[in-house]
Amino acid sequence: MDFILEIDKSKNVFRQTYISDGSRKENDAEHSWHLAIMAFLLAEYANEPIDVLKVMKMVLIHDLVEIDAGDTYAYDSCGNETKKEREVAGARRLFSILPKDQEKLIWDLWEEFESGQTAEAKFARTLDHCQPVLLNDASGGRSWREHNVRREQIYGRNTRTHEGSEKVWRYVKGIIDKNIENGNIIQE
Repeated sequence: MDFILEIDKSKNVFRQTYISDGSRKENDAEHSWHLAIMAFLLAEYANEPIDVLKVMKMVLIHDLVEIDAGDTYAYDSCGNETKKEREVAGARRLFSILPKDQEKLIWDLWEEFESGQTAEAKFARTLDHCQPVLLNDASGGRSWREHNVRREQIYGRNTRTHEGSEKVWRYVKGIIDKNIENGNIIQE
């Protein structure tokens, strides 16, 4: 119960991506919920057979460490230098609240997601990279414009996104290209 109450704090970790209507920024709890629904609905488009429940578990826990570490914007080069260290420290504190068997389960899922090597982790990471693109597009590219995001930043971040789902990546790539053409993403 202590862990359940502690993770409620993810509702107060705000990301740089706006919700689809552009009225406010999304929080980590909303992001994780959205990914879990996407995992269920888009599982048929995974490149390999996947355990959908495992993917849903991964996406629900993958950002809990940000309760302590804070959200690091995808294109924040300084913040990304210390991201892993901050997130591991957050994972240690947060996951240790659980009984040992559940602590190990959550650690294993989190590390599997982070490594991005299994079919489930690849698919989960594809969803994690594609969902902000969908929201940015829906909000008229607001976050991209505010941060002067460039084409090479987005494509650099997404070099492995196709590994989880070629079909989802093709769809999202079309959205990215459209936003480059309309000026929401800087082309250099």
